[in-house]
This record gives sequence, C-alpha cells and structure tokens, in this order.
Amino acid sequence: RHYAHVDCPGHADYIKNMITGAAQMDGAILVVAADDGPMPQTREHILLARQVGVPRIVVFLNKCDMVDDEELIELVELELRELLSKYEFPGDDTPIVRGSALKALESDDPDSAEAKCIFELMDAIDSFIPEPERDIDKPFLMPIEDVFSISGRGTVVTGRVERGIVKVGE
Repeated sequence: RHYAHVDCPGHADYIKNMITGAAQMDGAILVVAADDGPMPQTREHILLARQVGVPRIVVFLNKCDMVDDEELIELVELELRELLSKYEFPGDDTPIVRGSALKALESDDPDSAEAKCIFELMDAIDSFIPEPERDIDKPFLMPIEDVFSISGRGTVVTGRVERGIVKVGE
C-alpha cells in the first residue's frame, strides 16, 4: 500500500492548505492531545474533512503518557466519538489509537511498548480506510490545482491524478 502525508495544522493561516490537501485524501489521521482533548480546531478539521469528502478518519490520541488518570483518557475518547458522530463519521466504529508520538520516536527498539502505538495506528489505517480503486487503464488526467515557480528547480505543477498513470520521463 502507498501512503502520502499531508500535514494540516490547526492554525487559521493554514486552513486553505488543509482544504486543498483534504480534498485529495482517501482517509485521514486526526491527532488529538490526550492532555488537552479536542480543541476548537479539532471540530474545524472534522467539519472540513466531512465537507470536502474525506470518507474515513482514524484518531491518534497523542501524549497519553502525560495523563495519569485512565478515566480522563476515556472521557476524551468519548468526546471525540461524539464529535465524529455529530459530523456523520462513524464515531462508535472509528479506531482510536492511544500512544505518545514523542516516546515512539525516541525509542530505539521497534518492538518496544512505546513504538507499538505506531504499528497499531498503521494497522488501524490499513483495516479501517479501504484502499481506493484507481482507474489506471484510461489516459492520464490530472486537473491542475496550482503552479509554483521555484528558483533553481523551475515550474512545479500540483494537482490530483484522476485517472491513468505517469512514469518518469513522460
């Protein structure tokens, strides 16, 4: 399976980028800090994901190591499920993976308890977000979304491949 990463931070200055990126997604990972719970931008991201047609969301509940009370984490999970359901995502069925991204990153052992959450997250993505069917037998079609001029590189065009394939050199 192939993955592409589009970072969509919650800052208002990046909302246009989030909309552009989200419109191309087959699924999304919503990262929420367990010690803060859902923030105002969490609601905005879920709403925008719904509006641009992101079909599925998997939640990574980050910074769980910062919360001592299991009941607080459960309350955050419940609040997230209700929020997802409010915007017509399957809140009760949405995988919520608990962990600490920082602890996983700092771990030298991929089999450690700290790193386990990343593998759980990838398993949740693979099982909950269906692999999309791509129309690769037809001629290549990519509507252009934006054009950038980058010094030393030239002109860069961005867009979403609607059908077909393109190879290096074509």
